Amino acid sequence: MKKDGLYVADGCLVIEVRKDLDHHNATELRRYSDRLIEREGIRHIIFDFSEVNFMDSSGIGMIMGRYKRVIFTGGKVAVTSVSDSVDRILKLSGLYKIIEKYETVEEAISEL
Repeated sequence: MKKDGLYVADGCLVIEVRKDLDHHNATELRRYSDRLIEREGIRHIIFDFSEVNFMDSSGIGMIMGRYKRVIFTGGKVAVTSVSDSVDRILKLSGLYKIIEKYETVEEAISEL
């Protein structure tokens, strides 16, 4: 069941980021995702960036925070459908050292 671009598929929380990931959107996604992580006992999180062309430091912080929530239970975080500009930000921030990148959500679900 999808709600506000968040849904659970095969035990993974999929977050469809539908707008550029700035402070306002990061705060909203953080709130919704944390509720689902707690309620559903989520171990893996997949961020679908197919509709995103920009992300600032708030987005990096939001991804890091979700990573910290699942890493201690053996969970992983992945990103999919990353644009060139977001890919550059993820590389420069060093996030690719701790998260995986996949082409599609389906590929990420099958690998996690």
